[in-house]
Amino acid sequence: MARGGRLPVEAGDPLAPSRQDDESFADFAYRMLCDELIVLDIKPGEPLNDEAISRRLGVGRTPIREAMKRLESDHLVVAYPRRGTFASGVDIKDLAEISEIRQLLEPAAAARAARHASPQLRNELRDFAHEVGQMLPRLQSQQDLMRLDMRVHRLIYRASGSRHLEDILVRYDNLATRIWSLVLEKLPPVSEHIAQHIELLECIAAGDSEAAARLTTQHVSDFENLIRAVL
Repeated sequence: MARGGRLPVEAGDPLAPSRQDDESFADFAYRMLCDELIVLDIKPGEPLNDEAISRRLGVGRTPIREAMKRLESDHLVVAYPRRGTFASGVDIKDLAEISEIRQLLEPAAAARAARHASPQLRNELRDFAHEVGQMLPRLQSQQDLMRLDMRVHRLIYRASGSRHLEDILVRYDNLATRIWSLVLEKLPPVSEHIAQHIELLECIAAGDSEAAARLTTQHVSDFENLIRAVL
C-alpha cells in the first residue's frame, strides 16, 4: 500500500492493534504510530526510540525506520541529527490557518465525491453511514469517537477520486485532530458533532454535491468553534 493516509479505512477498524493480512510491517508500524501521535498517546515532544517501538509492536527496526520517514513527511515527527526523533509539537495558533485550508478543500472533496464516486463506493458510503449510527451510542471514549471521525473523513477523501486532494486533506485532518486531542478533555462529548457525518455520507452516496459541500463547510466551522470555545 503506497499511500499511508488511506490505511485507517482500508485496513479496517483502526482500533484493532493487529496487523492486517494485506499490510506490510512498515504499513502496520505507520498506522499504529500515526494513530498514537494523532490522539496524543505519544505526547508532543516525546522521543521515539525505534528499538523500544520495535519491541512494543513486534516489528523489526527497518520497518520502524521506514514508518518514521513517512511520519516525518506528514509533520507528525521531527528528526534531529545526533539527537533522535521526537513527536512534533502542537501549536494552537495553527488552528486558524489549518481551518482556513480545510474550509477550502474539504467541501471540494465532498462535492467531488458526490459527483465521481463509483457505485461500489456509494454503497460503501451508505453502509458506513448506517454503521456510524449504530456505533455512536456504544462509543464512550472521546478518543474512540475521534478515531471514528477520522475514518469518516478518510472514506470521503478516498471517494473523491483525487489522489492529490486526498493526500493533502489527510495531512491537514491529522493536524486538526491533534489540536482537537490537545483540548479533548475540556470538550463536551463530541458524538453530536460526529453524528453530522451520517447525513453527509448519505448526501455523497446520493450524488448531491451541493448539499455535501454545504454540510462539510458547516462541519469544519463547527469544529473550529468547538475548539475556540474552550481556549
